[in-house]
Amino acid sequence: MPLRLDSREAGFATAFAALVDARREADKDVSRDVTAILKRVRAEGDTALADYTQRFDRHDLDVSGWAVTPAECRAALDGISTELRDALELAADRIATYHRKQKPVDSDSVDAAGARLGARWSAVDAAGLYVPGGRAAYPSSLLMNVIPAKVAGVERITMVTPTPNGEINPLVLAAAAIAGIEEIWRVGGAQAIAALAYGTDRIKPVDVITGPGNAWVAEAKRQLYGVVGIDMVAGPSEIVVVADAKNDPDWIAADLLSQSEHDPTSQSILFTDDAAFADAVATAVERAIPHLHTAAVARTSWDANGAIILVPDLNEAIPLCDRLAPEHLELAVDDPDALFAQVRHAGSVFLGRMTPEAVGDYVAGPNHVLPTGRRARFSSGLSVLDFMKRTSFLSLDRAAIGAIGPAAVALAQAEGLPAHAASVALRLK
Repeated sequence: MPLRLDSREAGFATAFAALVDARREADKDVSRDVTAILKRVRAEGDTALADYTQRFDRHDLDVSGWAVTPAECRAALDGISTELRDALELAADRIATYHRKQKPVDSDSVDAAGARLGARWSAVDAAGLYVPGGRAAYPSSLLMNVIPAKVAGVERITMVTPTPNGEINPLVLAAAAIAGIEEIWRVGGAQAIAALAYGTDRIKPVDVITGPGNAWVAEAKRQLYGVVGIDMVAGPSEIVVVADAKNDPDWIAADLLSQSEHDPTSQSILFTDDAAFADAVATAVERAIPHLHTAAVARTSWDANGAIILVPDLNEAIPLCDRLAPEHLELAVDDPDALFAQVRHAGSVFLGRMTPEAVGDYVAGPNHVLPTGRRARFSSGLSVLDFMKRTSFLSLDRAAIGAIGPAAVALAQAEGLPAHAASVALRLK
């Protein structure tokens, strides 16, 4: 059964702290296994990829084919229903529109000392996109990752995806066609991340790797950060819902289960100020689970990681939410903006009773690749900036270096760096 807490009861602080500190991510065995996989792929390249694919995905890459062609993607797009094609195209259009507004502008100005200062933004040369293909296949994640890269101006985008038994979800291929991806490899897992980072004879290395995956994929990205850039180390999905008794319990139950059904380690938490409503939501969850084809996963997740927390006032829920720093935060109240103004840490916030988190997973526009595991305290969701870098520049003439150079000389001498001091001082004579 899910955890039930009341902030007014003795022991709440200790119980809530345990909830905040609970870890639902990779263990030491995963870390050790990933280290070995990365080492082997770096040493053996395609040979290691073929062996791991045979072992984990049960097919021979030399028989099924290493790459998926653009023609296969176009055929998959042509083969889906008009309804699904329209949905994918709507999602792609809305995601692109939202992310175009994130693209930064260059700066170039001259300050009071006569120094010319500025910054120029440019895209990375190559980005690698990981698309899951195990427990579930998500064409929405493909769009959420590739479109910001396209908006940023990345010239080469490479996609890797596991293909259990050699099969790949046609919706994923259809989304790839809409997104315009032309380089797709049938490899997955930590070994695919290693291939993107180090390169092999077939797969050229990239500069940035993004996209969700299982614990092994997340751990591979963590270990390879620095060799390549990454979007984030993502853990199990999370949702926190702040709701009053004016909501329909069935709606809130569905919102909670929308994350519980992702994975047995996902987490769903409800804050409410009404005990009867808390009971009604709990009952609605129990009523809904048996009707889900994801019932086994949702049941495990809800029982192990779900929580219903009663507070005397919903304003008191927000500091508690900030401690959780959730991936998704729903504010299902009459005046969500009043609560939103108090929120400091959340990956993405969904305002009002008619804004379920699930719509943000698909067609809203903002990115659904978001920080988990309390990382919203210091990081943000995937954006165009993850595929770009800023280069600063400086230009001085004689007057400008005369104005600010003496201070640089003084600081260099104070730090005991005489060559630094001389580099500036010689130009002041």
